[in-house]
Amino acid sequence: MIDFKGVHYPKSVILHAVFFYVRYAVSYRDLEEILAERGIGVDHATLNRWVVKFAPLIADRAQARKRPTAKSWRMDETYIKVKGRWTYLYRAIDRNGKTLDFQLSERRNLAAARRFFKRAIATNGLPDRVVIDNSGANLAGLQAVNVIQKFTGGGRAVEIRQVKYLNNVLEQDHRFIKLITRPMIGFKAFHSAAATIAGIEPAHMIRKKQIPTNGASASQTFAALAA
Repeated sequence: MIDFKGVHYPKSVILHAVFFYVRYAVSYRDLEEILAERGIGVDHATLNRWVVKFAPLIADRAQARKRPTAKSWRMDETYIKVKGRWTYLYRAIDRNGKTLDFQLSERRNLAAARRFFKRAIATNGLPDRVVIDNSGANLAGLQAVNVIQKFTGGGRAVEIRQVKYLNNVLEQDHRFIKLITRPMIGFKAFHSAAATIAGIEPAHMIRKKQIPTNGASASQTFAALAA
């Protein structure tokens, strides 16, 4: 259970606000106005603190509760602007379009690719194959995975396919993330960008029915992740 001790608003209000921000294309000032119309007086700076604090915690719980995914992956990165500079959002989905994992990085290189694959495999298990684009860093990252498999007795190597058109489904999936981040008028700090994206991803997973709902609405399912 996520600890809400010390906050000055009801847990339900905080979770509703965080969900609304990471699910719909609104700015903090838009959300401040929307909540005010519902009789909830909270300023945009407080809303930002809620998202930065609670969104990553909810993302961790979403990963633990998501439905099983396929062993054929699609991996690529897209661009997110932070402090006027482009950063790199590594993302992977399975062949059915279900989210596997994500990682915001300040650099697009071998070290970042290796970190991403290590994280994704720890969360989802070793894939049978991974489709990537022509990125040399991503190829080297997967080759490093296979070297580790060989020398740790894992035996099974990951099939690597560099076929750009097979990643079209991932390019389409990126668009949802970009749609939500566009009204945010540029992130001012890397940690807040990473935290916000960590909240957007589980909201997207709920939309794709990766999280069991038990008949609940999307916002109720998001809130249940904090329980």
